[in-house]
Amino acid sequence: MFSLKVILLLALHLLPEVKTSMVKLNNNGYEGIVIAVNPSVPEDEELIQNIKEMVTEASTYLFYATKRRVYFRNVSILIPMTWKSKSKYLMPKQESYEQADVIVADPHPTYSSDPYTLQYGQCGDKGQYIHFTPSFLLTNNSSIYGPRGRVFAHEWAHLRWGVFDEYNVDQPFYFSRKNTIEATRCSTHITGMNVVFNECKGGSCITRPCRRDSKTGLYEAKCTFIPDKSQTARDSIMFMQSLDSVVEFCTAKTHNREAPNLQNKMCNHRSTWDVISESPDFQNAIPLKGTNPPPHPTFSLLKSQQRVVCLVLDKSGSMSTEDDLGLSRLIRMNQAAEMYLIQIIEKGSMVGMVTFEDYATIQTNLIKITDDRAYLNITSKLPQVASGGTSICSGLKEGFQAITKSNQSTSGSEIILLTDGQDNGISSCFEEVKRSGAIIHTIALGPSAAKELEILSNMTGGHHFYVYKDINGLIDAFSRISSRSGDIAQQSLQLESKAFNITRNKWVNGTVVVDSTIGNDTFFVVTWTRRKPEIILQDPKGKIYETSDFKEDKLNIHSARLRIPGIAETGRWTYSLHNKHINSQLLTLTVTTRAKSPTTLPIIATAHMSQNTAHYPSPMIVYARVSQGFLPVLGISVTAIIEAEDGNQVTLELWDNGVGADTVKNDGIYSRYFTDYHGNGRYSLKIHAQARKNTARVSLRQQNKALYIPGYVENGKIIMNPPRPEIKEDAEKVELEDFSRLSLGESFIVSGAPPKGNHTPVFPPSKITDLQAKFQGDHIQLSWTASGNVLDKGKADHYIIRISKCFLDLQDDFHNALLVNTSGLIPKEAGSAEHFEFKPESLKIENGTGVYIAIQTISKANLTSEVSNIAHVTKFIPPWQSSAPALCTNISALSLTVFGFTVILFLF
Repeated sequence: MFSLKVILLLALHLLPEVKTSMVKLNNNGYEGIVIAVNPSVPEDEELIQNIKEMVTEASTYLFYATKRRVYFRNVSILIPMTWKSKSKYLMPKQESYEQADVIVADPHPTYSSDPYTLQYGQCGDKGQYIHFTPSFLLTNNSSIYGPRGRVFAHEWAHLRWGVFDEYNVDQPFYFSRKNTIEATRCSTHITGMNVVFNECKGGSCITRPCRRDSKTGLYEAKCTFIPDKSQTARDSIMFMQSLDSVVEFCTAKTHNREAPNLQNKMCNHRSTWDVISESPDFQNAIPLKGTNPPPHPTFSLLKSQQRVVCLVLDKSGSMSTEDDLGLSRLIRMNQAAEMYLIQIIEKGSMVGMVTFEDYATIQTNLIKITDDRAYLNITSKLPQVASGGTSICSGLKEGFQAITKSNQSTSGSEIILLTDGQDNGISSCFEEVKRSGAIIHTIALGPSAAKELEILSNMTGGHHFYVYKDINGLIDAFSRISSRSGDIAQQSLQLESKAFNITRNKWVNGTVVVDSTIGNDTFFVVTWTRRKPEIILQDPKGKIYETSDFKEDKLNIHSARLRIPGIAETGRWTYSLHNKHINSQLLTLTVTTRAKSPTTLPIIATAHMSQNTAHYPSPMIVYARVSQGFLPVLGISVTAIIEAEDGNQVTLELWDNGVGADTVKNDGIYSRYFTDYHGNGRYSLKIHAQARKNTARVSLRQQNKALYIPGYVENGKIIMNPPRPEIKEDAEKVELEDFSRLSLGESFIVSGAPPKGNHTPVFPPSKITDLQAKFQGDHIQLSWTASGNVLDKGKADHYIIRISKCFLDLQDDFHNALLVNTSGLIPKEAGSAEHFEFKPESLKIENGTGVYIAIQTISKANLTSEVSNIAHVTKFIPPWQSSAPALCTNISALSLTVFGFTVILFLF
């Protein structure tokens, strides 16, 4: 169990957020921002200069937008190794492309240069990174997006404060509570024209007024809102920062609560400024006095160096502990370390090794990995005997020595620390670790591993993993610690990691898919607990590899590997393993590979939890991102395996359906709530992503981006911007072949959980966020996705549906709105499509009448969900006939925009 001292240390050092950003807010100034340039971007001094100008402009803009609260004080720009060295470039410390706040990289070849933020958490959660393309930074796009500094401020609000866009390209118009058709925007004081473009040449277009859709009453699909160039509205930055007048975020006073945008959906109709004001940044950010602008940011140019890694491995007596099938922790560690050195670490890296018990020993100083001889020089020094106590600080200090003795700096170097033991003196070297500038990755092996390991990782920007019962866990953890440079072609990818408990003289068969994006440097590795099995492997063209082709190491660590020459054949590989031992034994199969070529973008899968720490009954969310380059991969199966500290495992199917824990449908982020706590302590996370039966596809759409403005209205005329690159509808989703990826997420810590098996229901059903409604004759048809009984799992007990003609009745007083009879509505399994039809007999429905609908879900334990999104439907019978709809506002005239003209309907 975690002691009080350790919990206090964790509270100080291990922040709940997962992304290890170095950004800190100190006396109103942001420090430690990292902007990293991808290795594939050509060297260009103008690019660096434009980045500086963008950040400087954004700093001042953000300072006034936040009412003199925050600005950018210092920024590091990380230059890739592919650029020439210059005297002005400094050496990075813990800055890396992998954990940069802003990345500069080319997009997909057919995709536009829209700036965007990878953001898929809940309201107020930080995003992952901002992505700018070189084209955006080198081309004057101010008429399309506004000045680059304003765009950066828009994206920073996504990244740092967890607010969302206030436009909606999929639902650009909606019926307001006044029964007018409005453009989805904030604030409604922003004016413009609604038109359809018939033909465009150069900067001019032939337009016509928008027509009404005969079914919905809203404008037709091609209708576009064109803003006036000259505005008086001061908000909002999250809608259209390009307008000169827009210098603020929407506040509670100006916020458009009705607009069907992601900000309202995710933040329960709260304004962006309300959410920003409650962020941790603003708790102590008192507005600066006076009228002076903020000081300009300072910039440091850092150039990435060759990778330097030192393994610091525990060989204390507890490492001789054997698992249930007789394999010691020491052998498992050696299997994983050997695989890391041979298959994972990139060629050209510098690698050393230290072992420790009561004291530490440098086994090898840094050796440059160039060929098999270099690997063998290190693997031959892997420890063969476990003995002694555990002195983690001794291991770390000798790791630093191994680096400096090889004329390398500890600053920016990486240490992989693996231990299964406790060390009461570990905190004594925290300050030395901080001063070193090294990045510490930690692997905790078993429930007794030092509880302070995560502090070491967090304070240095490293990864942290936990392994216990999972026999392949150590191999998976080492596989996850790959290049941090941004060069995807260098990164090792894990295709398979399976364990089989096979009885005497039995066979096990299986397949592994090698897709066309990968195949270079492909290894098949088999491990065993008693005796090497018979192995048969067949490639897609029928070539067979046998047991003798799998080479054993000379260290007696029960493993053998086959390296496929050249590029592995694309398709389905078949394997068979035969246990020839007289007893049952555990066999494992691991497959790793790399991108087929430097110009081929492989499919990548990564995983993490919504927080590093959780106190029961706070639910956590499992996230898996599957992508090719920067583009999301859709239509696949993603499974998460979560293991508690005692070895208990929970399996979850992750969804990309836009409901429950999932923010946006079809964005390549697969997620699910995790509530099945099994005691306190460390938990591990592993995900397996598979595409089967040709269901996978790449989407060319990105979310959370600066709005592309097609043009402006000036003096009554529409002045067009250059048209954006068109993506044909059938090209928005490119089909992919079948593939498989496996990835380990970082460990997380749970506290306050009840004893195992003693869980009183505390989690209500999740909120329904995709409720839709339409009129069918005199009836209203509803559709939504079933939320579940416990958040997004199981079947709920029943639904409560209420309706009103007034939006605010449901938003502010749901329990007193009109109740719909749902006696025949039985909830389905979570994630299922729900449909319900009813006649709103308690309301007088006429042509033009608008009805608002919302739902609550009740669990079997009588716990109630939040109120759903509020769906709106209007009774519309074309052609429009004047009738007086019952409204919740007391007005004498109603303005309706029809066919581009304004008609005043007087109500009597």
